[in-house]
Amino acid sequence: MNDEKKQLRFPPRYRYMLIKIATLTLLFLVLFFIIGVYGLHATSSSKFCSSCHEMKPEYYTWKASTHSEVDCVKCHTEPGIKQIAKDKADGVIKGLRNEQVTTAAIIRMPKEILNSKCEKCHNMATREVSASGDIIIPHQQHTDKKIKCTQCHSNVAHGEIADRNMTFKTDYDKWDSKVGKAAMADLKFIRPKMETCMDCHIARKITTECSACHTTGMVPDSHKKADFKTKTHGIIAKTDLKDCNACHKYMSTATLEGYEEVSVIDKYLNQDSGQSNKNEHTYAKENTFCQACHKTRPASHTQSFIGSHGAQASKNEEKCYTCHEPNRSNTASDNTVNCSTCHQMKHRNNWRDRHPIPVENVKKPEARCYTCHAEKTCTSCHKSNKD
Repeated sequence: MNDEKKQLRFPPRYRYMLIKIATLTLLFLVLFFIIGVYGLHATSSSKFCSSCHEMKPEYYTWKASTHSEVDCVKCHTEPGIKQIAKDKADGVIKGLRNEQVTTAAIIRMPKEILNSKCEKCHNMATREVSASGDIIIPHQQHTDKKIKCTQCHSNVAHGEIADRNMTFKTDYDKWDSKVGKAAMADLKFIRPKMETCMDCHIARKITTECSACHTTGMVPDSHKKADFKTKTHGIIAKTDLKDCNACHKYMSTATLEGYEEVSVIDKYLNQDSGQSNKNEHTYAKENTFCQACHKTRPASHTQSFIGSHGAQASKNEEKCYTCHEPNRSNTASDNTVNCSTCHQMKHRNNWRDRHPIPVENVKKPEARCYTCHAEKTCTSCHKSNKD
């Protein structure tokens, strides 16, 4: 009886249908798996990244970089199939939501690349070869202190193109392999910057001595000339103060402001922080490294120099301004010797209020003035009433 019920429940024609459905389902699952695997592989290729219009700059700079043999997903996704699938889904959703915009579309990483990504190719424990030139970089010591690779090497694959304002939508169509190579050609946008190293060392209270990171001491060729210290360094500073400051700002115990290059946007908006009066003369007075020499009395300033200094100053006043103030008022706060130290030109500031006799109506020096003051001193600046 039970056998008869089973036969009635599953007649031959239904058995055939069930087998057909099961077979089609299995084929569908196999096909879906194959498509999924193929799709995962296809969307994991760097070429797939370039299919997104906004990613052209990143793709072509990567292609021109030293990491061109490493696919994008090797660095830009978390480990694991689950995370890769999530990244794919997020990419599709963002693509569907893409809106037409005319502003800058700057690509920023939501997270820093993990050290483990870099160490798949670069083993810090065995990395004995240091950077090019004379630079000393103990990678393992940095790793031991939990310094992330990207803190120094964040530009190796894309050359700061976002910060260089090269990722505007209006420029997408211009990008190709040639533009990518040009963008990556300037090594200053790829290699770690000295400022990054110095800022980190200062923040962590680590030495900033040149010899700590450079085997040669980093002394420029111009500094090795015999007359550099006594004659030419001031002339060089007048034209290349930004280069001087790049190294010497770290040698000053006082904070230096106003000597960095003004950004393009600040120039455009005329927001230069009012520091346009900064020059090589103010730098020599504000940088304590310079003061070590500039506060020493020059050999030319002998005892007889007082009598001839006026004639010497008239030949090259700018040379005097390296140590002295360019005006006659005694505005220095560090006991710097200025004109007013000897010439007593303090009468410029409310001098009438403190004058021993009434001089409210005196506009120019008069004969009675020379009872106390030297006529030659006064008339060097003021014309007498006879003129």
